[in-house]
Amino acid sequence: MQRSRFAKVATDEECERPLAVLDGRGWLPKDLTGKEVLCLASGGGWQSVLYASAGAHVTVVDLSPAMLALDAREADRRNLPIKTIEASMDDLSEIEDATFDVVHQPVSTCYVPDVAAVYREVGRVLRIGGLYISQHKQPTSLQVTQRDGNDQYVIGIDYYRDGVPLPKTEDKSYREKGAVEYLHRWEQLVGDLCRSGFVIEDLREPLRADKSAEPGNFRHRGCYVAPYLRIKARRVQREDNWTESSQSIWTPG
Repeated sequence: MQRSRFAKVATDEECERPLAVLDGRGWLPKDLTGKEVLCLASGGGWQSVLYASAGAHVTVVDLSPAMLALDAREADRRNLPIKTIEASMDDLSEIEDATFDVVHQPVSTCYVPDVAAVYREVGRVLRIGGLYISQHKQPTSLQVTQRDGNDQYVIGIDYYRDGVPLPKTEDKSYREKGAVEYLHRWEQLVGDLCRSGFVIEDLREPLRADKSAEPGNFRHRGCYVAPYLRIKARRVQREDNWTESSQSIWTPG
């Protein structure tokens, strides 16, 4: 499996200040000692190592044995207790209900056709009050097909394509080589998360823009189309009693 340009193994310097590296937005608890953390679809030896270096009990789920091997290698090298599970992000049946305090998922939901299935599984394995930090590809970014003669980025893929893989495009700035990807609409990325029993506490768009970058470079493209979003969400109750509980939570007074 080819690694993303943004993928890397945690360095010794990063492991000396793991929370600062993981949490530039201040979303995580100030102390992760003893917390149960699931690094979801994030094999590769970066997030897992940093969380474990911060004192958390870490489990990594990834579909790629090659990526999980990096987590295992770095865990052994640093004597960190990291557990690895080879599984899909939308099927966590090997994990019991209400196991984790934190689930952290980098960009990966674009590789499954149904993001709601991922949210349901995350909601099941998170404890009530647990934190879910996830990053996704923005829908508009996945609709870009090419750059025209005026260095403008062209939206050429339809928005309503539930479960239909994205076609190959001339623009490959934020597409992974050889991977099958899916576009998830905003009502799915955000709405399905809320409907799965989560409350969104924050949403950010990571900056990938550089006005000095050459046209065609991914950072030039980032000046016009934000590629990613990050969501901080809190598990508030089980999905089966969401409607009744949400009324009691949100009623004024």
